[in-house]
Parts: sequence; C-alpha cells; structure tokens
Amino acid sequence: MKAMILAAGLGTRMRPLTLHTPKPLLKVGGEPLIVWHIENLKRAGITEIVINTAWLPDTLHQALGDGRAFGVHITWSDEPEGLETAGGIIRALPMLGKENFVLVNGDVWTDFEFKHLLNVQLENALAHLLLVDNPPQHQKGDFVLTDGFAHCIDELQLPTLTYSGIAVLSPQLFAGLSEGKRPLAPLLKMAMQTHQVRAQKLLGQWVDVGTPARLADLDQRLSL
Repeated sequence: MKAMILAAGLGTRMRPLTLHTPKPLLKVGGEPLIVWHIENLKRAGITEIVINTAWLPDTLHQALGDGRAFGVHITWSDEPEGLETAGGIIRALPMLGKENFVLVNGDVWTDFEFKHLLNVQLENALAHLLLVDNPPQHQKGDFVLTDGFAHCIDELQLPTLTYSGIAVLSPQLFAGLSEGKRPLAPLLKMAMQTHQVRAQKLLGQWVDVGTPARLADLDQRLSL
C-alpha cells in the first residue's frame, strides 16, 4: 500500500510562520508535522510515499529529499499552482498506482497508528474516512457516521463528526476526472449518495494545526 501526504497548501492562516516555511515543516515536539506522518507510515510498513507541493516546494525537497534518511521512498508531485485536494490527488494518481492508498493531510497531527489502516477493506466502497469529534473551530462538523458509513449532514438528523484529513481511498473515486482545481468534499458527498463511503471514529489524539496558537499549544503538550 502507498500513501499520499497533502503538503501543497499556502498556510495563510499560519502567517507569518509560513512566509518562508511550508506549514507541514513547522515543528511540534521537536520535529516537523510531516515527519510525524512519515515516521508513522514507516512504522506501518508503508514506505512508498507521494507528497504534493505548491508553496515553497524547494524547501520541502531540501528538508525531506528522497526519503532515504527516514527509511522510505518519497516521490514528489509538484503543482505549478495549488490544485486543491482532489486536484492534487488526480495529478498524483500515476504515481499512486491502481491500488487503494492512504491519504493524510500534512497539517494535522495525530497519535493514531496508521498500521490500523492496513486492515481497511473498502469492498464495494470508494473511500474509508477517519472522523473525529468536532473541534471548537468547526462545531458544525462535516458528516454523520452510522452503521460504518458516512453520510451528508442533511441526510440524517444525527450528531455530526469532522473529517480528520486521514483516509483510505480507491483511485476509482476519481475515475474519468481530468486534472485541474477540484476539492475532495463534493466527490465524497456524491459517493455517499450511493452508500460508497465507509467511516470510523479515530481513536486517539488529533489536532488540526491551523493557527499559530494551536501550533504553540500542541508543541507545548508534546514537549512536556
């Protein structure tokens, strides 16, 4: 199984920290956010990793290289401009191959072990999402979880959860789509209409490191 780490965002909410440093390279607990993911994937035995870039790509390349220093192999998918989540994945599909792959947002942190994703069976589904309790900055949530499947909020009057930015996806989710700017959420919602998005609650700690304050708080927690 391969993995893709999304690292192409501009990190505008994190400025001025991200003016010269891509957000995934900001450090918490002594190492960059993206390195936490790389080491987690390595522990899971996932050593073929695709990383997309758009903002300060050379800085990411210099910091991580080909992944050899971490015991993995990194393939870079450089975007002339940010293509959003689905657009970036579509561009990288030739590098990911035809098998299901792990997707991780480069700007989140978790102690959830990715080795548990190796057992995910999509069966007839196109995606398997990890969902978390709604954080203070996103109380509305994204989806509803019931009977192991994710649903759009307006479909069921049940408590909502937030997408963690961690998933197992089938390349078939993007079948027939051309490269270009395209968000992921509409594709997931379309697949939910045909009961093709599985989901589970993420068991463990998770932080959306979206502001300097949340970065500093997480860094303090991990440094204790």
